[in-house]
Amino acid sequence: MDMGTPVSENISRLTAHLQGWIGRTRPMLIDGQWVEAASGKTFQVRDPATGKIIANVAEGAAEDIDRAVRAARKAFESGPWSRMTPSERGKLLHRVGDLILENLHELAQLESIDNGKPASVARAADVPLAADMFHYMSGWCTKIEGKTIPISALAAPGNYFSYTRPEPIGVVGQIIPWNFPLLMAAWKLAPALATGCTVVLKVAEETPLSALRLGDILMEAGIPAGVVNIVPGFGETAGAALAAHPDVNKVAFTGSTEVGKLIVQAAARDLKRVSLELGGKSPNIILADADIDAAIAGSTAAIFFNHGQCCNAGSRLYVQEKVFDRVVEGIAAAAGKIKLGCGLDDDTEMGPLVSDVQFDRVSGFLRSGKEQGARALCGGEALEGAGYYVKPTVLVDTRPDMKVVQEEIFGPVLVAMPFKEADDRLIAEANNSIYGLAAGVWTRDVAAAHGIAHKLRAGSVWVNCYHVFDASLPFGGYKQSGWGREMGQAVLSNYLETKAVTTAIG
Repeated sequence: MDMGTPVSENISRLTAHLQGWIGRTRPMLIDGQWVEAASGKTFQVRDPATGKIIANVAEGAAEDIDRAVRAARKAFESGPWSRMTPSERGKLLHRVGDLILENLHELAQLESIDNGKPASVARAADVPLAADMFHYMSGWCTKIEGKTIPISALAAPGNYFSYTRPEPIGVVGQIIPWNFPLLMAAWKLAPALATGCTVVLKVAEETPLSALRLGDILMEAGIPAGVVNIVPGFGETAGAALAAHPDVNKVAFTGSTEVGKLIVQAAARDLKRVSLELGGKSPNIILADADIDAAIAGSTAAIFFNHGQCCNAGSRLYVQEKVFDRVVEGIAAAAGKIKLGCGLDDDTEMGPLVSDVQFDRVSGFLRSGKEQGARALCGGEALEGAGYYVKPTVLVDTRPDMKVVQEEIFGPVLVAMPFKEADDRLIAEANNSIYGLAAGVWTRDVAAAHGIAHKLRAGSVWVNCYHVFDASLPFGGYKQSGWGREMGQAVLSNYLETKAVTTAIG
C-alpha cells in the first residue's frame, strides 16, 4: 500500500477485491474518467474502529469542482443525457439499483470500515434502501407530466391554449454527509437523474469510499460521461466552491444546520435554488396507556440506531409520570446490553462514532450534561481502548434549559423528562426547539395519537413506531431542520422548473 503506516488491521477482513480497490489511491470521477486532483493532493481515510488508515483519496478543491461543473454542463446541454428519452433514463436508473444489490456484501463492508456501522445493519438497511431508491425513482422518469390550463385571458381577450411543461433545473451540486454515505448518495442522485439533471456530488471527507464505489456502478450501468461527477474533498474548499459556483443551478445539501446556513449564504450570490435537510432534536412522547414494552424497544432503537448519528433520532424522550421510571429503566437496561465493537464483527450491535472529531463532540456534551446536573442511568462515558466508542447513554434529571436538551448531540445520548398530562403544555415543550425534523408518539388511544401528531411541528411523525422510511415517503423538516423534502414524489420539485406555454388559437 502507498498510504504509509499505521494501517488498520481490519483491511484484511475485507474481500480480496476490496482490499485491492482501497489499496490504491482512490481518484475522483469527472466526465466519465477517474482522475487525480488538479493539485495532486490526497487525504487519508481512517477506520473508526481503530483510528488507523484504510485509504488515500484524491483531495478535490475549487479547480476540480470547476472541471466537474463544466463536464456536468456539457452533459446537460449537449450530451446524450439531454437527448435520452425518459424511458431510457428509467432503465438506466433501474439497472443502477440492480447493480447495487449485486454488490451488496462489498458495499456493506465498505460502509462498515469507513463509517463504523455494523456491516450487518448496512446489509439489511443502507444498501437495500439505496437500491430501492434508484428502483423507485426509475419509475418516475416517465411520469413527470405537465397539464393544460383553461385561462380567462382578461388582459388579452381571445382564445388560447395553455399548458405547463416541467423541465430539469440543470446542473445540480449535491453535498452529502457521513452518517449514511451510500444511502444519502442514492437519496440525492436518483431523483436528480430521474428529472434529467446532471450532478456534481461532493462526498464527505470522513466517508468517501462507498460513493466512489458507486461511481464504478454508475458507469457499469451505462450512465453517460459527465452526468454524475463525484468529487471527494473538504467542506471549506470543495464544498464551498460547489455552493458558490456560478454555473451550478441548484444546491442540495444534507448536513448540519450551521453548514446549511453557509450554503444559503453562498447560493445567495446568484440566487441559485437550494434544498436543505439539516439537523434535529426530535421529541419522542410515551403516554401511560401505550404498550410499554413496545415503547421501550422502539424508543431504544429511536436513539441508538446508527450510534445516534441520525438527524431524526428520537433524542428527547417525554414519558408520562406514572410510567416514567419503568420506561427509562427499561431503556437503560436495553442500552446496557448493546454489544459495542468493530462493525465487521457479526455480533456487533453498535460500532464506533465516525471520527475523533465526533467523538470529542459527543464527549463534550456528556461532560456538559454532568456539569449541569444530569444523571446517567447508563453509559455517560467513552469505552476504553482504541477506536471512537461511546457507551449508549440515558440521562435523567434533565431540564429544558440544559445544553444536552437544546442542542443536537448526534451521538448515542438520550435525555429523558417526565410530564403529567398530554396537554398543550406537553406539545409546547415538544415543539420548544429550533428544529422540526421528526417526532414519535406511543399510545393506544387513536384520537390522542392523531391529535398530538397534528400539533407537532415536525416533518415526520411516527405513531407506535420509529425510523420507518420508504422511498415513497417524503422526508424533511420544519423550522431550522431544512427546506424541501427528500424522497417520494415531493422530491422531484427540488430538481424541476415549471414553464408555462400559451398559444393564441383564434
